[in-house]
Amino acid sequence: MHEPMTSSPLLAHENKEFLNSAQGRQVRILSEFIAPDVNFERAKVYHTMVFFGSARILPHDVLNEMRASLNPMRAEDAPKLARLAKLEPLCRYYEDSRELARRLSVWGKARPERYSVCTGGGPGIMEAGNRGAFDAKSPNIGLNIQLPFEQHPNPYISPELNFQFRYFFIRKFWFLFKARCLVGFPGGWGTLDELFETLTLMQTGKIDKMPVLIFGTEYWKRLINWEQLIETGMIDEADMKLFHFSDSVDDAFQWLITEMERIAPTVEGRNEVLGHSFGSIQ
Repeated sequence: MHEPMTSSPLLAHENKEFLNSAQGRQVRILSEFIAPDVNFERAKVYHTMVFFGSARILPHDVLNEMRASLNPMRAEDAPKLARLAKLEPLCRYYEDSRELARRLSVWGKARPERYSVCTGGGPGIMEAGNRGAFDAKSPNIGLNIQLPFEQHPNPYISPELNFQFRYFFIRKFWFLFKARCLVGFPGGWGTLDELFETLTLMQTGKIDKMPVLIFGTEYWKRLINWEQLIETGMIDEADMKLFHFSDSVDDAFQWLITEMERIAPTVEGRNEVLGHSFGSIQ
């Protein structure tokens, strides 16, 4: 015979064992859809300027510090030094990302539509984007994801806009729902995934077209044979107009603000611009 119960059972939404179970998955998914919107409304974040790029790209000073801490005579340090040597030519993109984010943040917070920089929240190009917005004293967003390596929130994200996601697909939703432009810096699998997913959604009319800027022409044109896609009929020539290549912060900034001003919503209509409009994603 069991002992009499002396405490009340937990409410379902307070039961962590249930919430972390397979049966609690729908509740976890719904929470990740709804909770960020509450914070965005509180912080008056209406439109975002999304930065993608590698988590591995370092600022020059950090790379040099890491190199100085390694000994080329130690066998275990040799692969690390070789990796740093590969990354060194890409360091300039960290500073380019930081400066572009700073300029866009200064412009964005002065606009009636209010634009904020949004990144994946981690290190590398993501950190540079948040850092540029931090330099401009502008609210900025980090959409972090639980991963076994590389991902950890960088220190430049506005604390009230620092999110952690369990599910990639909901994180992707929040990348695009409020996005009014996308900037793709050199990167790997994750950057390619986000860039081509966005271009596909625009091409198929599932999201409204927005300015997409691909920064670092040499990197991207060596990586992808864009002409081959056209020549083989895999994309139309007009699809190349879905984005713009750039190699300088000056050109990137001017092109982006010109395009965003061209498609900017009216102040009166903005959410539908300010509220809970899910209309930009079909």
